[in-house]
Amino acid sequence: MKLDPKIVRELSIRFQPRNYLRVMPKIHSGKPLGMGYGQTRFASPDRSFQLVYLAQNLVTGVAETIIRDRFEDQTDRTLHASEVSDWVASTITVRSPLIVVDLRTTGLLKLGVTTDAGRAKAQEAARLLSQELYKRFAVEGILYLSRLTAAECIAVYDRAVTTKLAASKAVDIVRLRALIPALTALGVTLVNDR
Repeated sequence: MKLDPKIVRELSIRFQPRNYLRVMPKIHSGKPLGMGYGQTRFASPDRSFQLVYLAQNLVTGVAETIIRDRFEDQTDRTLHASEVSDWVASTITVRSPLIVVDLRTTGLLKLGVTTDAGRAKAQEAARLLSQELYKRFAVEGILYLSRLTAAECIAVYDRAVTTKLAASKAVDIVRLRALIPALTALGVTLVNDR
């Protein structure tokens, strides 16, 4: 993949969001900024770097982690309480501005990269783009829109996580007052287990 350095510089902005969220499995609650290798949108295809994903709001965090495509072609849009009881959320503070490549609007077009990299279910193009950005440019992440809610999300590269991010103690997602409104916004009903 060939990326024009001039365009990457043009798309690179200083971004310091306040109170973004990380929704994660409860097993990771002790390390809300912990990272691993995964099969996520901007993950490294060759495991040369790791990421932390942040969502602008709880609706997006829940959509991107718990809901995903599970209700596609389904009329029953209920989620059992046990399905969310293993999830936590942490508020993330960005202590100093991140240098991120802004793909929220015309970035992919300007780069000459397939727009599938931003919002398609298939994630190969996004991973290849992320790999190039990480290896060739001094950027700290990617600012993009959720394919599920169109709200802002950030994929923060490992090289900035420990120096620029701070996390609040993770809280069980079922304890958050905003959970039911978030699920309602997604057209999902939470039901107690029987």
